[in-house]
Amino acid sequence: MLLSRAADALYWISRYLERAEHTARLVDVAKDLGLDRAATVRSRAIDRLYISLGFPADAADGEQSLVKRALFDPSHRNSVAACIMAARDNARQVREEISSDMWEQLNELFLRVRKLQDASAGRTHYVSRVIVEGVHLFAGITDATMGHAEGWQYLQAGRFLERAASTAMLLDAFLVDQGGEAPAALDQADWVALLRSCSALEGYCRRYTANVRPERVTEFLLLDAECPRSIRFSATKLEAALGAVARYTGRLSGGRAERLSGRLRSSLDYGQVDEILSDDPHAYLTGVSRQCAQIHSAVYQGYISYAVDTALPA
Repeated sequence: MLLSRAADALYWISRYLERAEHTARLVDVAKDLGLDRAATVRSRAIDRLYISLGFPADAADGEQSLVKRALFDPSHRNSVAACIMAARDNARQVREEISSDMWEQLNELFLRVRKLQDASAGRTHYVSRVIVEGVHLFAGITDATMGHAEGWQYLQAGRFLERAASTAMLLDAFLVDQGGEAPAALDQADWVALLRSCSALEGYCRRYTANVRPERVTEFLLLDAECPRSIRFSATKLEAALGAVARYTGRLSGGRAERLSGRLRSSLDYGQVDEILSDDPHAYLTGVSRQCAQIHSAVYQGYISYAVDTALPA
């Protein structure tokens, strides 16, 4: 059984890296989305992406200023630089639990991001690709070199919990944006941008052809069982990881974290996109985000900040 500090560090390594990748991809898509559009349209489209990250987009700041804040502002917890620094700090605390290859890749990514910070002007796409590919490489190295035991399961739990919460916030921003527009008011480029933000455009086209429709995009990112960035897929992986953690720690199945993740997965398994859209999609997605927060709290209460007497044998 892992020490709680090790479990905490591994859990947050994957959460921070998932967040860094998500932010980098959205910055890249927002930059492309602003090309060849009128200023008012560009601002509205970009705002929709940045607001989902927790960056209050102020047109007065200018687009390049917003890009730099999202990528390199260490004071903002969702910026790429802050996330990678936090992931590296956590990895340094658990060097004995991760492989040398994992540490070397994460340290190299940290150093590359720090170097790019001084030479990033006009290179948004390149910087974003360095970050996304670096996180993907770390995930592949992790799967190939780390034992798939308890520590690996904490990495999976953090990764897919972060992914489910991020996708829910992003989808909510597109279904009901800050101006109160309905989905029909968005143009096709906006919905394509949403799919690209989740690396899901090609997968969507294979499933539905290239006819990009709001209800189908919503169904794909919310309820698809095979899209690796969908909320349903993430909830399924999260439930499996937490179930494995329970078995490794010798605890009875059906703990609060496992129950909550199972409830989330079950609601998505049997959800219908037409019912969600006709009712209140904002309330539904807010509910998903709230359930993710509850699962996070349950993981901490059950496995990380638990009372000492609960961990002692009866």
